Amino acid sequence: MTAGTERPRILDGKSTAKQIRAEVAEGCAELTSRHGFKPGLTVVLVGEDAASQIYVRNKQKAAVRAGMESSIERLPLDAAESRVLETVARLNDDPAVHGILVQLPLPGGIDDQKVIRSIARHKDVDGFHPENVGRLWTGLDAFVPCTPAGVVELLRRNEIELRGKHAVVIGRSNIVGKPMAALLLREHCTVTVCHSRTVDLPAVAARGDILVAAVGRMAMVTEEFIRPGAAVVDVGIHRVEDEATVRELFGDDAARLAAVRERGSTLAGDVHPLQARRRAGWLTPVPGGVGPLTIALLLRNTLQAARHAVQGSDGAR
Repeated sequence: MTAGTERPRILDGKSTAKQIRAEVAEGCAELTSRHGFKPGLTVVLVGEDAASQIYVRNKQKAAVRAGMESSIERLPLDAAESRVLETVARLNDDPAVHGILVQLPLPGGIDDQKVIRSIARHKDVDGFHPENVGRLWTGLDAFVPCTPAGVVELLRRNEIELRGKHAVVIGRSNIVGKPMAALLLREHCTVTVCHSRTVDLPAVAARGDILVAAVGRMAMVTEEFIRPGAAVVDVGIHRVEDEATVRELFGDDAARLAAVRERGSTLAGDVHPLQARRRAGWLTPVPGGVGPLTIALLLRNTLQAARHAVQGSDGAR
């Protein structure tokens, strides 16, 4: 693709997530038919944060639609760390629970990492346990964090060549940036990880055949970050609540402007959408790109955990 001659191809996360969910549902039905039980996913939710409530409810609905048992362990905002740890310990010992997810962030006074370390590795379907992290980096089977795993599925299923390509990841978080780099290395990419202290960040990013933006700053990735024809994956998600910013990011997009007027906001990512369209060969939309894949990969991890429970293995996959 020559920059400026045509629109980039859209990496549609919704359709890819739909494919994965269908595969998971088929796997759940087969497991239930052969072994008489459904994969079980339990989410631990501490407090009543509105956004967390929505995320957890969506995960539960998706699990049930896939043919799983799903439950929520609700604890009050002022729950002591010991109570959260006791809840996780009980779920670790429950054979009907194959996947445990602790909704983050936890309230102040509770050590997120201590709680994550308390989850049995073979039930850690978020892929955050240090042992799963270590196994990922050393090439062993492990649960992988759902968002970066979803990105790899999106690239694969859109037949974007990974082997031998230069992939640039902007962001080094434990949840996205670091595991994203590990997974791209597994796909035989040459990987550069950038961050806030990277010198001449736009020039470094523009070397990438594949660019993954997971920096947490709205529209930071502008056209000078993007190599012409690159596959650009936008992991960020931010609310835009004023029409001036909508026009700057999306032009006179009637649907975006209507969303702000009628619902008070629309969504944007870490990539400047108008500028990215001038140079990218492939581009994820926000919303509808990476987001739907996160839950789909969570369901796949839970199915894998249930399969290994049948096999009597302590491996993650």
